Amino acid sequence: MKEARNPESVHAPVGRYVHQIEVSGENRLLFISGQVGMDSNGHVPAEPENQFRVALQNVLLNVEAAGFERTDVVKLITYVVSDIEPAARREALDGAFGDHMTTSTLIYVSRLAAPEYLVEVDAWAVR
Repeated sequence: MKEARNPESVHAPVGRYVHQIEVSGENRLLFISGQVGMDSNGHVPAEPENQFRVALQNVLLNVEAAGFERTDVVKLITYVVSDIEPAARREALDGAFGDHMTTSTLIYVSRLAAPEYLVEVDAWAVR
């Protein structure tokens, strides 16, 4: 079972996430390696916003391939080299997850595995 919570003793979330998700009972866990903004044809868009959309799609493709659903995703860790407008980031998350909320961490880094990668997203899922 998964229960999302925002404790009253902690400030309200400042973005599109929840502070905690508790997992209890017998569950399957899925840890997804960092997904970059490269599509299945090897194309990497130049813009970080588009790379973010592709990386989220790659996360969802991994989720589906494992027999999980998008609502099973409980944690996203996003690494970015260059800025992504907050509105564009929220729009991409809404497009990928709809109303489903995850816990989330956003980390700015100096570079990723290759110079063309501007975004990478790790994900955890529980079913």
